[in-house]
Amino acid sequence: IANNGMAATKAIISMKNWAYLELGLENVLEFVVMATRDDLDANAEFIRLADTFVEVPSGKNYFNYANVDLICETAKAQKVDAVWPGWGHASENPDLPRKLKALDIAFIGPTANVMSVLGDKICANILAQTAGVPSIPWSGDGLTADLTDEGTIPDETFKKGCVFTADDAIACAERIGYPVMVKASEGGGGKGIRMCASKDEIEANFPQVQAEAPPGSPVFVMQLCTGARHIEVQIMGDMHGNAVALNGRDCSTQRRFQKIFEEGPPAIVPKDTFTEMERAAQRLTQNL
Repeated sequence: IANNGMAATKAIISMKNWAYLELGLENVLEFVVMATRDDLDANAEFIRLADTFVEVPSGKNYFNYANVDLICETAKAQKVDAVWPGWGHASENPDLPRKLKALDIAFIGPTANVMSVLGDKICANILAQTAGVPSIPWSGDGLTADLTDEGTIPDETFKKGCVFTADDAIACAERIGYPVMVKASEGGGGKGIRMCASKDEIEANFPQVQAEAPPGSPVFVMQLCTGARHIEVQIMGDMHGNAVALNGRDCSTQRRFQKIFEEGPPAIVPKDTFTEMERAAQRLTQNL
């Protein structure tokens, strides 16, 4: 279990419950967890639930739970069959499934290619349009693409969805209509995103978006959807091309572009509308 706290605790309890209900054996799975000194000093519950723990460095998460090389070294040393990443930390880093595959260790989650293409906001929007998912106007309006043999969007198509200068962003905004959001494709956590209602605001905000995102991150422009709610569909797919929607949640309560809490099911959405959202999410997943 390459995580700690609530994520690790819920994972272990859920898997033990599944094993008991399906196999009649609660302890058929053996759990190895990573634990920092802080976790050990706190006598964290996930450590008590595990069969084995491996102490890892304390400090920021790139020293421990977000450190792909450390996770892989620990998994290899403990001779585990699979790694579950939880959420946050290294869970969305495509290097983790890629390196685990080279070690012949299963990754419980998406493949590296799927993670890369859906983790990038421009790629994800192009794929959504390809799958017939309704999209609001943006700098990549109408772009569709089939994935390459490497599981990526063709570079030529990808670049058509980007804006490279403030002038590019202004031209796009005048085409799709103000107000707009100028966003870094690799931004996140409320960083690399600015609302702009005029040409002057784009000129002022474009450098800030670039500065807050990782160096070289592509930038795109999307029409601001006002009076909206943030509704997510929970989707699960397997390696055989099957996908199922597992209901969803309303994540509209936010501060500084970050979710504070999530409400499920999303009762505010009309049933027919949400059913179509679930079908659209399935189409997108199956297109991968």
